[in-house]
Amino acid sequence: MINTLPRVRFAPSPTGYLHVGGARTALFNWLFARKTGGVFLLRIEDTDAQRSTDEHTQVILDGLKWLGLDWDVGPVFQGAEVERHRADAERLLADGKAYRCFCTKEELEAQRKAAGSGGDAFKYDRRCDRLSAEEVKARIESGAPNVIRFRMPDEEIAWDDAVHSRIVFQGKDLDDLVILRSDRTPIYNMAVVSDDIAMRITHVIRGDDHISNTPKQIALYRALGAPIPIFAHVPMILGADGKKLSKRHGATAVGDYRNLGILPAAMRNFLALMGWSPGEDREILSEEEMLALFSLEGIQKKPAVFDTTKLEWMNGQYLSRLPAQDLVEPVARELDRMSVNYGALHVLLPYIEAVKARSRTILDIARQVAVRLDSRQVEYDEKARKLMDKMGADYAKSLTAATGTLRALEESEWSAEPILEALKARVESDGMKLGDLLQPIRVALTGSTVSEPVNELLAVVGRSSSLARLTAAAERSG
Repeated sequence: MINTLPRVRFAPSPTGYLHVGGARTALFNWLFARKTGGVFLLRIEDTDAQRSTDEHTQVILDGLKWLGLDWDVGPVFQGAEVERHRADAERLLADGKAYRCFCTKEELEAQRKAAGSGGDAFKYDRRCDRLSAEEVKARIESGAPNVIRFRMPDEEIAWDDAVHSRIVFQGKDLDDLVILRSDRTPIYNMAVVSDDIAMRITHVIRGDDHISNTPKQIALYRALGAPIPIFAHVPMILGADGKKLSKRHGATAVGDYRNLGILPAAMRNFLALMGWSPGEDREILSEEEMLALFSLEGIQKKPAVFDTTKLEWMNGQYLSRLPAQDLVEPVARELDRMSVNYGALHVLLPYIEAVKARSRTILDIARQVAVRLDSRQVEYDEKARKLMDKMGADYAKSLTAATGTLRALEESEWSAEPILEALKARVESDGMKLGDLLQPIRVALTGSTVSEPVNELLAVVGRSSSLARLTAAAERSG
Protein backbone atom coordinates (compact mmCIF):
# COMPACT_ATOMS: atom_id res chain seq x y z
CA MET A 1 0.00 0.00 0.00
CA ILE A 2 2.95 2.32 0.57
CA ASN A 3 3.58 4.25 -2.62
CA THR A 4 4.38 7.65 -1.19
CA LEU A 5 6.90 9.20 1.16
CA PRO A 6 6.61 7.79 4.67
CA ARG A 7 4.55 9.71 7.20
CA VAL A 8 5.18 8.84 10.85
CA ARG A 9 3.99 10.33 14.11
CA PHE A 10 4.92 10.60 17.74
CA ALA A 11 1.79 10.80 19.85
CA PRO A 12 2.48 11.36 23.56
CA SER A 13 -0.20 11.82 26.18
CA PRO A 14 0.25 15.02 28.24
CA THR A 15 -0.64 13.26 31.47
CA GLY A 16 2.98 13.09 32.59
CA TYR A 17 6.50 14.09 31.62
CA LEU A 18 8.45 12.91 28.58
CA HIS A 19 9.97 9.66 29.77
CA VAL A 20 12.94 7.95 28.19
CA GLY A 21 10.76 5.28 26.59
CA GLY A 22 8.66 7.91 24.84
CA ALA A 23 11.75 9.88 23.88
CA ARG A 24 13.27 6.74 22.32
CA THR A 25 10.05 6.16 20.34
CA ALA A 26 10.12 9.77 19.17
CA LEU A 27 13.78 9.40 18.16
CA PHE A 28 13.11 6.24 16.11
CA ASN A 29 10.24 7.97 14.30
CA TRP A 30 12.39 11.03 13.68
CA LEU A 31 15.35 8.99 12.40
CA PHE A 32 13.09 7.00 10.07
CA ALA A 33 11.47 10.14 8.67
CA ARG A 34 14.76 11.93 8.14
CA LYS A 35 16.43 8.82 6.68
CA THR A 36 13.65 8.26 4.14
CA GLY A 37 12.87 11.88 3.35
CA GLY A 38 9.47 11.39 4.96
CA VAL A 39 7.32 13.52 7.27
CA PHE A 40 7.50 13.50 11.07
CA LEU A 41 4.25 14.58 12.75
CA LEU A 42 3.67 15.43 16.40
CA ARG A 43 0.24 14.69 17.89
CA ILE A 44 -0.64 15.45 21.50
CA GLU A 45 -3.20 12.88 22.65
CA ASP A 46 -5.02 15.02 25.20
CA THR A 47 -8.43 13.36 25.20
CA ASP A 48 -8.00 12.45 28.88
CA ALA A 49 -9.17 15.88 29.98
CA GLN A 50 -8.90 15.16 33.70
CA ARG A 51 -5.22 14.19 33.62
CA SER A 52 -3.90 16.20 30.66
CA THR A 53 -2.23 19.50 31.52
CA ASP A 54 -0.66 22.38 29.61
CA GLU A 55 2.38 22.04 31.85
CA HIS A 56 3.00 18.46 30.74
CA THR A 57 2.45 19.43 27.12
CA GLN A 58 5.09 22.13 27.39
CA VAL A 59 7.53 19.79 29.13
CA ILE A 60 7.11 17.27 26.30
CA LEU A 61 7.71 19.96 23.66
CA ASP A 62 10.75 21.28 25.55
CA GLY A 63 12.16 17.76 25.89
CA LEU A 64 11.84 17.05 22.17
CA LYS A 65 13.45 20.38 21.30
CA TRP A 66 16.30 19.73 23.74
CA LEU A 67 16.92 16.36 22.07
CA GLY A 68 16.99 18.10 18.69
CA LEU A 69 13.93 16.27 17.35
CA ASP A 70 12.18 18.80 15.14
CA TRP A 71 8.77 17.93 13.71
CA ASP A 72 7.32 18.83 10.31
CA VAL A 73 3.63 18.98 11.24
CA GLY A 74 2.06 19.89 14.56
CA PRO A 75 1.68 19.81 17.35
CA VAL A 76 -1.83 18.63 16.50
CA PHE A 77 -4.09 18.21 19.52
CA GLN A 78 -6.26 15.11 19.49
CA GLY A 79 -8.89 16.76 21.65
CA ALA A 80 -9.68 19.19 18.84
CA GLU A 81 -10.70 16.30 16.56
CA VAL A 82 -13.42 14.73 18.71
CA GLU A 83 -16.12 15.57 16.16
CA ARG A 84 -14.28 13.53 13.51
CA HIS A 85 -13.75 10.66 15.93
CA ARG A 86 -17.46 10.72 16.74
CA ALA A 87 -18.42 10.87 13.06
CA ASP A 88 -16.24 7.85 12.25
CA ALA A 89 -17.82 5.88 15.10
CA GLU A 90 -21.31 6.87 13.95
CA ARG A 91 -20.42 5.79 10.39
CA LEU A 92 -19.48 2.34 11.64
CA LEU A 93 -22.83 2.21 13.45
CA ALA A 94 -24.71 3.26 10.32
CA ASP A 95 -22.86 0.68 8.23
CA GLY A 96 -23.86 -2.10 10.61
CA LYS A 97 -20.31 -2.68 11.80
CA ALA A 98 -21.04 -1.44 15.31
CA TYR A 99 -24.03 -1.48 17.65
CA ARG A 100 -25.40 0.34 20.65
CA CYS A 101 -24.86 -1.25 24.05
CA PHE A 102 -27.16 -0.32 26.93
CA CYS A 103 -25.61 -2.56 29.58
CA THR A 104 -24.99 -0.82 32.88
CA LYS A 105 -21.75 -1.04 34.84
CA GLU A 106 -23.50 -3.36 37.29
CA GLU A 107 -24.64 -5.69 34.51
CA LEU A 108 -21.19 -5.79 32.96
CA GLU A 109 -19.62 -6.46 36.36
CA ALA A 110 -22.00 -9.37 36.89
CA GLN A 111 -21.04 -10.79 33.50
CA ARG A 112 -17.36 -10.30 34.32
CA LYS A 113 -17.71 -12.13 37.64
CA ALA A 114 -19.56 -14.97 35.95
CA ALA A 115 -16.80 -15.30 33.37
CA GLY A 116 -14.16 -15.20 36.09
CA SER A 117 -15.81 -17.96 38.11
CA GLY A 118 -15.59 -20.24 35.07
CA GLY A 119 -11.91 -19.57 34.60
CA ASP A 120 -12.42 -17.75 31.29
CA ALA A 121 -11.37 -14.21 30.38
CA PHE A 122 -14.30 -11.83 30.14
CA LYS A 123 -15.72 -11.30 26.68
CA TYR A 124 -18.91 -9.33 26.15
CA ASP A 125 -21.73 -11.67 25.12
CA ARG A 126 -23.26 -9.27 22.57
CA ARG A 127 -26.66 -9.34 24.22
CA CYS A 128 -27.36 -5.76 23.08
CA ASP A 129 -26.42 -6.69 19.50
CA ARG A 130 -29.41 -9.02 19.56
CA LEU A 131 -31.89 -6.27 20.42
CA SER A 132 -34.46 -5.49 17.74
CA ALA A 133 -34.37 -2.14 15.95
CA GLU A 134 -37.63 -1.20 17.69
CA GLU A 135 -36.19 -2.00 21.13
CA VAL A 136 -33.05 0.03 20.39
CA LYS A 137 -35.17 2.97 19.21
CA ALA A 138 -37.40 2.79 22.26
CA ARG A 139 -34.45 2.77 24.66
CA ILE A 140 -32.84 5.73 22.91
CA GLU A 141 -36.09 7.70 23.03
CA SER A 142 -36.42 6.93 26.73
CA GLY A 143 -32.98 8.46 27.31
CA ALA A 144 -31.26 5.21 28.25
CA PRO A 145 -27.48 5.74 28.38
CA ASN A 146 -25.58 3.75 25.78
CA VAL A 147 -22.17 3.26 24.26
CA ILE A 148 -21.23 2.22 20.75
CA ARG A 149 -19.44 -1.10 20.48
CA PHE A 150 -17.47 -2.20 17.44
CA ARG A 151 -18.40 -5.68 16.29
CA MET A 152 -15.11 -7.53 16.10
CA PRO A 153 -15.08 -9.64 12.90
CA ASP A 154 -14.74 -13.40 13.25
CA GLU A 155 -11.63 -13.66 11.09
CA GLU A 156 -7.89 -13.86 11.31
CA ILE A 157 -6.22 -10.52 11.96
CA ALA A 158 -2.54 -10.63 11.11
CA TRP A 159 0.22 -8.30 10.05
CA ASP A 160 3.90 -8.45 9.16
CA ASP A 161 5.46 -6.39 11.91
CA ALA A 162 8.66 -4.61 10.85
CA VAL A 163 10.30 -5.73 14.11
CA HIS A 164 8.54 -8.91 15.23
CA SER A 165 7.74 -10.43 11.80
CA ARG A 166 4.35 -12.17 11.43
CA ILE A 167 1.89 -11.64 14.29
CA VAL A 168 -1.51 -13.35 14.22
CA PHE A 169 -4.68 -12.86 16.29
CA GLN A 170 -8.10 -14.44 15.90
CA GLY A 171 -10.99 -12.01 15.85
CA LYS A 172 -13.25 -14.51 17.65
CA ASP A 173 -10.96 -14.28 20.67
CA LEU A 174 -11.21 -10.49 20.93
CA ASP A 175 -13.86 -8.51 22.73
CA ASP A 176 -16.25 -6.10 20.99
CA LEU A 177 -14.49 -2.92 22.03
CA VAL A 178 -16.32 0.23 23.01
CA ILE A 179 -15.47 2.98 20.51
CA LEU A 180 -17.74 5.75 21.78
CA ARG A 181 -18.62 6.31 25.44
CA SER A 182 -22.07 7.24 26.67
CA ASP A 183 -21.00 10.90 26.79
CA ARG A 184 -20.11 10.56 23.07
CA THR A 185 -16.36 10.87 23.60
CA PRO A 186 -14.12 8.39 21.76
CA ILE A 187 -12.15 5.54 23.27
CA TYR A 188 -8.38 5.50 22.63
CA ASN A 189 -8.37 2.94 19.81
CA MET A 190 -11.10 4.78 17.89
CA ALA A 191 -9.41 8.17 18.24
CA VAL A 192 -5.99 6.82 17.23
CA VAL A 193 -7.24 5.11 14.09
CA SER A 194 -9.35 8.11 13.08
CA ASP A 195 -6.37 10.43 13.56
CA ASP A 196 -3.87 8.19 11.78
CA ILE A 197 -6.21 7.90 8.79
CA ALA A 198 -6.74 11.68 8.68
CA MET A 199 -2.99 12.34 9.01
CA ARG A 200 -2.24 9.74 6.30
CA ILE A 201 0.20 7.87 8.56
CA THR A 202 2.05 5.17 6.62
CA HIS A 203 4.20 3.67 9.41
CA VAL A 204 3.29 3.32 13.08
CA ILE A 205 6.47 3.00 15.13
CA ARG A 206 5.68 2.54 18.82
CA GLY A 207 6.40 0.44 21.91
CA ASP A 208 5.56 -3.25 21.80
CA ASP A 209 3.21 -2.79 24.76
CA HIS A 210 0.78 -1.67 22.02
CA ILE A 211 0.81 -5.03 20.22
CA SER A 212 -2.46 -6.02 21.92
CA ASN A 213 -4.10 -2.85 20.54
CA THR A 214 -2.99 -3.49 16.99
CA PRO A 215 -5.51 -6.20 15.94
CA LYS A 216 -8.35 -4.00 17.20
CA GLN A 217 -6.99 -1.06 15.25
CA ILE A 218 -6.45 -3.12 12.09
CA ALA A 219 -10.08 -4.25 12.30
CA LEU A 220 -11.16 -0.60 12.57
CA TYR A 221 -9.00 0.39 9.56
CA ARG A 222 -10.66 -2.36 7.51
CA ALA A 223 -14.15 -1.39 8.66
CA LEU A 224 -13.52 2.26 7.74
CA GLY A 225 -12.16 1.24 4.34
CA ALA A 226 -8.75 2.78 5.00
CA PRO A 227 -5.29 1.47 4.05
CA ILE A 228 -3.45 -0.24 6.91
CA PRO A 229 -0.08 1.26 7.85
CA ILE A 230 3.09 -0.72 8.44
CA PHE A 231 3.53 -1.44 12.13
CA ALA A 232 6.89 -1.56 13.90
CA HIS A 233 6.67 -2.40 17.60
CA VAL A 234 9.92 -1.55 19.32
CA PRO A 235 11.11 -3.37 22.47
CA MET A 236 10.43 -2.12 25.94
CA ILE A 237 13.15 -0.47 28.02
CA LEU A 238 13.90 -2.29 31.26
CA GLY A 239 15.85 -1.37 34.36
CA ALA A 240 19.03 -3.15 35.34
CA ASP A 241 16.93 -5.60 37.39
CA GLY A 242 15.08 -6.74 34.28
CA LYS A 243 11.81 -5.06 35.26
CA LYS A 244 9.97 -2.33 33.38
CA LEU A 245 11.73 1.00 33.79
CA SER A 246 10.08 3.07 36.50
CA LYS A 247 10.84 5.65 39.17
CA ARG A 248 12.28 2.98 41.44
CA HIS A 249 15.22 2.78 39.03
CA GLY A 250 15.96 6.49 39.46
CA ALA A 251 15.45 9.25 36.92
CA THR A 252 13.16 8.26 34.06
CA ALA A 253 12.09 11.62 32.62
CA VAL A 254 14.19 13.26 29.93
CA GLY A 255 14.15 16.53 31.86
CA ASP A 256 15.82 14.82 34.82
CA TYR A 257 18.81 13.84 32.71
CA ARG A 258 19.01 17.32 31.25
CA ASN A 259 19.17 18.70 34.80
CA LEU A 260 21.81 16.12 35.72
CA GLY A 261 24.11 17.51 33.05
CA ILE A 262 23.66 15.04 30.19
CA LEU A 263 24.27 16.50 26.73
CA PRO A 264 21.44 16.19 24.19
CA ALA A 265 23.77 14.63 21.60
CA ALA A 266 24.87 11.98 24.11
CA MET A 267 21.28 11.27 25.13
CA ARG A 268 20.29 10.88 21.46
CA ASN A 269 23.16 8.50 20.86
CA PHE A 270 22.35 6.48 23.99
CA LEU A 271 18.62 6.23 23.27
CA ALA A 272 19.26 5.22 19.66
CA LEU A 273 21.14 2.16 20.91
CA MET A 274 18.25 1.21 23.22
CA GLY A 275 16.87 -1.55 21.01
CA TRP A 276 18.58 -0.66 17.73
CA SER A 277 21.94 -1.89 16.52
CA PRO A 278 23.96 -0.07 13.85
CA GLY A 279 26.17 -3.15 13.51
CA GLU A 280 29.89 -3.67 14.11
CA ASP A 281 29.49 -2.96 17.86
CA ARG A 282 29.59 0.77 17.22
CA GLU A 283 28.69 2.95 20.21
CA ILE A 284 29.63 6.59 19.60
CA LEU A 285 27.63 7.81 16.61
CA SER A 286 27.23 11.29 15.19
CA GLU A 287 23.80 12.40 14.05
CA GLU A 288 24.91 11.95 10.43
CA GLU A 289 26.03 8.39 11.13
CA MET A 290 22.77 7.54 12.88
CA LEU A 291 20.78 8.84 9.92
CA ALA A 292 22.92 6.91 7.45
CA LEU A 293 22.72 3.62 9.36
CA PHE A 294 19.22 3.62 10.85
CA SER A 295 16.65 1.13 9.59
CA LEU A 296 13.61 -0.61 11.00
CA GLU A 297 15.34 -3.91 10.22
CA GLY A 298 18.06 -2.98 12.70
CA ILE A 299 15.60 -2.77 15.61
CA GLN A 300 15.93 -5.76 17.91
CA LYS A 301 13.10 -7.81 19.36
CA LYS A 302 14.52 -8.28 22.84
CA PRO A 303 14.00 -5.60 25.52
CA ALA A 304 16.69 -2.98 26.00
CA VAL A 305 18.32 -2.35 29.39
CA PHE A 306 18.76 1.22 30.58
CA ASP A 307 22.29 1.43 32.00
CA THR A 308 22.85 4.77 33.71
CA THR A 309 26.56 4.08 34.12
CA LYS A 310 26.91 3.59 30.38
CA LEU A 311 24.94 6.77 29.68
CA GLU A 312 27.31 8.74 31.90
CA TRP A 313 30.32 7.12 30.22
CA MET A 314 28.95 8.03 26.81
CA ASN A 315 28.24 11.56 27.98
CA GLY A 316 31.84 11.79 29.18
CA GLN A 317 33.02 10.83 25.70
CA TYR A 318 31.01 13.69 24.22
CA LEU A 319 32.20 16.14 26.88
CA SER A 320 35.85 15.32 26.27
CA ARG A 321 35.46 16.11 22.57
CA LEU A 322 33.73 19.44 23.06
CA PRO A 323 35.73 22.69 23.10
CA ALA A 324 35.79 24.20 26.56
CA GLN A 325 34.20 27.34 25.12
CA ASP A 326 31.00 25.37 24.33
CA LEU A 327 30.70 24.39 28.00
CA VAL A 328 31.24 27.79 29.59
CA GLU A 329 27.60 28.86 29.72
CA PRO A 330 26.08 25.59 31.02
CA VAL A 331 28.83 25.28 33.63
CA ALA A 332 28.32 28.92 34.65
CA ARG A 333 24.60 28.23 35.18
CA GLU A 334 25.44 25.39 37.55
CA LEU A 335 27.99 27.52 39.41
CA ASP A 336 25.36 30.23 39.81
CA ARG A 337 23.03 27.64 41.40
CA MET A 338 25.87 26.68 43.73
CA SER A 339 26.50 30.36 44.60
CA VAL A 340 30.12 30.08 43.48
CA ASN A 341 31.69 33.37 42.41
CA TYR A 342 33.76 33.17 39.23
CA GLY A 343 33.77 36.70 37.85
CA ALA A 344 33.67 36.91 34.06
CA LEU A 345 32.76 33.89 31.91
CA HIS A 346 36.16 33.72 30.21
CA VAL A 347 37.74 33.04 33.60
CA LEU A 348 36.17 29.56 33.53
CA LEU A 349 37.92 28.38 30.36
CA PRO A 350 41.14 27.00 31.90
CA TYR A 351 39.23 25.37 34.76
CA ILE A 352 36.86 23.60 32.35
CA GLU A 353 39.74 22.56 30.12
CA ALA A 354 41.52 21.05 33.11
CA VAL A 355 38.65 18.83 34.27
CA LYS A 356 36.39 18.00 31.33
CA ALA A 357 38.35 14.93 30.19
CA ARG A 358 37.72 13.28 33.56
CA SER A 359 34.07 14.32 33.88
CA ARG A 360 30.94 12.38 33.07
CA THR A 361 28.36 15.19 33.22
CA ILE A 362 28.18 18.98 33.18
CA LEU A 363 27.40 18.76 36.89
CA ASP A 364 30.68 16.90 37.36
CA ILE A 365 32.54 19.67 35.57
CA ALA A 366 30.80 22.37 37.59
CA ARG A 367 31.53 20.63 40.89
CA GLN A 368 35.21 20.21 40.01
CA VAL A 369 35.50 23.79 38.79
CA ALA A 370 33.83 24.96 42.01
CA VAL A 371 36.40 23.07 44.08
CA ARG A 372 39.25 24.76 42.21
CA LEU A 373 37.68 28.19 42.56
CA ASP A 374 36.53 28.03 46.17
CA SER A 375 38.13 26.03 49.02
CA ARG A 376 34.76 25.96 50.79
CA GLN A 377 33.56 23.54 48.09
CA VAL A 378 36.15 20.89 49.02
CA GLU A 379 34.70 17.75 50.57
CA TYR A 380 37.06 14.86 51.32
CA ASP A 381 35.96 11.57 49.80
CA GLU A 382 36.58 8.17 51.39
CA LYS A 383 39.85 7.49 49.56
CA ALA A 384 41.19 10.91 50.48
CA ARG A 385 40.42 10.33 54.17
CA LYS A 386 42.08 6.93 54.06
CA LEU A 387 45.24 8.46 52.59
CA MET A 388 45.30 11.15 55.27
CA ASP A 389 44.86 8.54 58.01
CA LYS A 390 47.55 6.33 56.51
CA MET A 391 50.09 9.15 56.24
CA GLY A 392 49.32 10.51 59.68
CA ALA A 393 51.71 13.35 60.63
CA ASP A 394 53.55 12.94 57.30
CA TYR A 395 50.51 14.38 55.53
CA ALA A 396 50.98 17.82 57.15
CA LYS A 397 54.75 17.59 56.73
CA SER A 398 54.39 16.96 52.99
CA LEU A 399 52.05 19.92 52.62
CA THR A 400 54.44 22.16 54.57
CA ALA A 401 57.37 21.03 52.40
CA ALA A 402 55.36 21.61 49.22
CA THR A 403 54.28 25.06 50.38
CA GLY A 404 57.83 26.12 51.16
CA THR A 405 59.04 24.95 47.75
CA LEU A 406 56.19 26.53 45.81
CA ARG A 407 56.45 29.84 47.67
CA ALA A 408 59.88 30.31 46.08
CA LEU A 409 58.25 30.50 42.63
CA GLU A 410 57.31 34.00 41.51
CA GLU A 411 53.94 34.75 39.91
CA SER A 412 55.63 34.94 36.52
CA GLU A 413 56.99 31.41 37.02
CA TRP A 414 53.65 29.92 38.08
CA SER A 415 52.90 27.50 35.25
CA ALA A 416 52.80 23.72 34.92
CA GLU A 417 56.42 23.03 33.89
CA PRO A 418 58.26 25.20 36.44
CA ILE A 419 55.96 23.90 39.18
CA LEU A 420 56.76 20.28 38.30
CA GLU A 421 60.51 20.93 38.14
CA ALA A 422 60.46 22.63 41.55
CA LEU A 423 58.55 19.77 43.18
CA LYS A 424 60.83 17.16 41.61
CA ALA A 425 63.87 18.99 42.92
CA ARG A 426 62.40 19.03 46.44
CA VAL A 427 61.72 15.29 46.31
CA GLU A 428 65.26 14.55 45.19
CA SER A 429 66.82 16.74 47.88
CA ASP A 430 64.70 15.21 50.65
CA GLY A 431 64.90 11.63 49.38
CA MET A 432 61.12 11.35 49.15
CA LYS A 433 58.87 9.53 46.72
CA LEU A 434 57.24 11.93 44.27
CA GLY A 435 53.78 10.53 45.06
CA ASP A 436 54.24 11.24 48.77
CA LEU A 437 54.56 14.92 47.93
CA LEU A 438 52.06 15.22 45.08
CA GLN A 439 49.14 13.21 46.47
CA PRO A 440 48.70 15.30 49.65
CA ILE A 441 48.61 18.42 47.45
CA ARG A 442 45.91 16.85 45.31
CA VAL A 443 43.85 15.85 48.34
CA ALA A 444 44.21 19.24 50.01
CA LEU A 445 43.12 21.14 46.92
CA THR A 446 40.33 18.84 45.65
CA GLY A 447 39.29 16.48 48.45
CA SER A 448 40.00 13.58 46.08
CA THR A 449 42.88 11.30 45.15
CA VAL A 450 42.08 11.74 41.44
CA SER A 451 42.54 14.86 39.33
CA GLU A 452 44.54 16.26 36.46
CA PRO A 453 48.34 16.16 36.99
CA VAL A 454 49.14 18.01 40.21
CA ASN A 455 51.37 20.60 38.52
CA GLU A 456 48.51 21.44 36.15
CA LEU A 457 46.10 21.55 39.08
CA LEU A 458 48.31 24.05 40.91
CA ALA A 459 48.67 26.14 37.77
CA VAL A 460 44.89 26.35 37.35
CA VAL A 461 44.14 27.10 41.02
CA GLY A 462 46.72 29.91 40.96
CA ARG A 463 49.68 30.86 43.13
CA SER A 464 48.08 32.84 45.94
CA SER A 465 45.07 30.54 46.31
CA SER A 466 47.20 27.36 46.16
CA LEU A 467 49.63 28.60 48.81
CA ALA A 468 46.85 29.79 51.11
CA ARG A 469 44.88 26.53 50.78
CA LEU A 470 47.92 24.29 51.28
CA THR A 471 48.99 26.28 54.33
CA ALA A 472 45.51 26.07 55.85
CA ALA A 473 45.27 22.31 55.13
CA ALA A 474 48.66 21.70 56.80
CA GLU A 475 47.63 23.70 59.86
CA ARG A 476 44.35 21.80 60.19
CA SER A 477 46.13 18.45 59.93
CA GLY A 478 48.98 19.45 62.21
